[in-house]
Amino acid sequence: MKTKKVKQKKGARRRRMHCPYCGSPVIYRTADGIYKENAKRAMLFVCSRYPACNAYVRANKVTKKPIGTLADPSLRRLRNQAHRFFNRLYESGLMSKGEAYNWLSVLTGMPETMAHIGFMGEYNCRLIIDEAKRLLKSQHISYWRGGKRYDSY
Repeated sequence: MKTKKVKQKKGARRRRMHCPYCGSPVIYRTADGIYKENAKRAMLFVCSRYPACNAYVRANKVTKKPIGTLADPSLRRLRNQAHRFFNRLYESGLMSKGEAYNWLSVLTGMPETMAHIGFMGEYNCRLIIDEAKRLLKSQHISYWRGGKRYDSY
């Protein structure tokens, strides 16, 4: 009896993820014990050496794909700060959300489909923070940092 080979969809085979910091395999797991509170039942891709290697990234609830690349504590802080300044660009009315993503794409030289802070490294995060601050300051728009208001002008 001949066995029939099942044809796999192109790109259906998942490659095993590895931590960019230590090279260890990455596991898909709940955020319990990593996030202080995990009421939303978030899932993460976490370095298998956690907590020794503290690199992880959140997973999309629907697609179960990573929302960016793994980040250590330093890069996560930079990404959060970059997000706060980036969001201020459209929340202040300075530009629409679509215009802000176009600005991000032009600033980083990435196509709009890839221009997301979760994919950015330290260099681009610092660039986003500096340029967003400059723009906010030029328009006399205040921003918040650490619960404290800063006037850009």
